[in-house]
Amino acid sequence: MNSPLMTPTFDTASQLTHAREGRHFGLAAKALAICILLLGLSPFVSWASEPVNINLASAEVLEESLQGVGLVKAHRFVEYREARGPFEYIDELAAVQGIGFATVEKNRSVIRLQ
Repeated sequence: MNSPLMTPTFDTASQLTHAREGRHFGLAAKALAICILLLGLSPFVSWASEPVNINLASAEVLEESLQGVGLVKAHRFVEYREARGPFEYIDELAAVQGIGFATVEKNRSVIRLQ
């Protein structure tokens, strides 16, 4: 004997199917969101892999190339090297006003001195 509580009706089966589809859609939506996020961040990743010569680059190039360096700090790099000559060591960059060792470390892999 079939009990009405034990036998799923068409509506219940439909709801179960929709619930499963919703769960899959949630995973697909999350995967899509992650892909969009990664693609959206790709311009920031690309600058990190291109080296910049700190002794020759303009303030605008430094601003675009270095993480955590805006135009004001980039101009400070240029002023510092014009006043004291080219940087000989990457760690010297921390002596520029507003630039600390943390900023130097973030950008160490992209900074060139030649």
